[in-house]
Amino acid sequence: MSSPQTGASVSEAPPQVALPEVPVQTRSERFQSVSVADFPVVTGREPEWKLTPVAKLQPLIDGSLDGSSYAIDASNVDGFRYRFVPSQQVARGVAGLPEDRAAANAWESTEEVLVIDLTEALSQTVVLSRQEMGVAPRAAHSLIRVAANTHATLVVRSSGDALLAENVEFDLANDSRLHVVFVQDWNAGAIQYAHHLAHVGKGAVLTHISVSLGGDVVVVNPSVQLAGEGGEGHLFGAYFADATQHLEHRVYVHHQGPKTLSRVSYKGALHGAGARTVWIGDVLIGPAAVGTDSYEQNRNLVLSEGTRADSIPNLEIKTGDIEGAGHASATGRFNDEQLFYLQSRGIKELDARRLVVMGFLVDIISRINDTELVELLTERIRTKLSATEEAS
Repeated sequence: MSSPQTGASVSEAPPQVALPEVPVQTRSERFQSVSVADFPVVTGREPEWKLTPVAKLQPLIDGSLDGSSYAIDASNVDGFRYRFVPSQQVARGVAGLPEDRAAANAWESTEEVLVIDLTEALSQTVVLSRQEMGVAPRAAHSLIRVAANTHATLVVRSSGDALLAENVEFDLANDSRLHVVFVQDWNAGAIQYAHHLAHVGKGAVLTHISVSLGGDVVVVNPSVQLAGEGGEGHLFGAYFADATQHLEHRVYVHHQGPKTLSRVSYKGALHGAGARTVWIGDVLIGPAAVGTDSYEQNRNLVLSEGTRADSIPNLEIKTGDIEGAGHASATGRFNDEQLFYLQSRGIKELDARRLVVMGFLVDIISRINDTELVELLTERIRTKLSATEEAS
């Protein structure tokens, strides 16, 4: 008979097995915090990060950021006011809180908030330009407040060098209308990670247009709460990624109030080895959002080998009483029939390809209600398209 092993304990507890975390069941349950320490370290394997070049964003995710004010140029228009205010003196978070470590780092690091007030119907476009952000890691926070019954068009143009993480908040009071355009045309090598958050009141309408053309890594993630009855959110985007560029957009529309409406349409073109785009669209129709009308779509046009476009639409519906909801996604090459039709009319193949691409992207650009900016962006896309063709 064998003797029991010396030192063995018959009362020893079984090893503890860690239970798997319960996954987020709906988009609105995603964790939010303004503190970096509340978020786990980012490895790049997390579902929300696995499509993003985390290594390039690391200085913005975990590094020290300069959160002071920066140089901007802005229009001088009655009813428009902007100023930098110490972050302790500004009530932030009206439109939401950070949902990831990079946005939380920007929030926590910001020392001075750019506060923009639109207080009356504006007869001309307000243009705000920034082109001296620099190459050092920087944080920024903008709070854009639109007074009740105010109608305004705001254009934010970004160029030059940047290593920037920022949060942008929109607070639309009842029956206001804001048409806002963000143009990301940074220098080669620039990196931007932007989280846009909007709260749309009763009867208010937000038109948010993002145009991403320049930079190395550009991430713009708009989140819109349609909180008031009859509120509307129109979110459009155009992007053109060439070799080595990563352009990413993650859109979230939360229908909270009744009879709200949303339209989401993003279009992108890709050319050159290493060109990469990511689009994720989340629409949540809450239990109180009866009578909702929602539709989202993403279209990508692949112009060469070696590119990759990820496109993931998601739709959650928590009430059975809606007007309509749908989503669509497509990624493909040139339409051969369009190309054949143009060539049969005597148009050379290269010119025909340019016309197809221009028509594809200008469909979004033309929604901007500023003619001068539409012409400028159209020419910028044409120039970029020519440059990529010459490099082929």
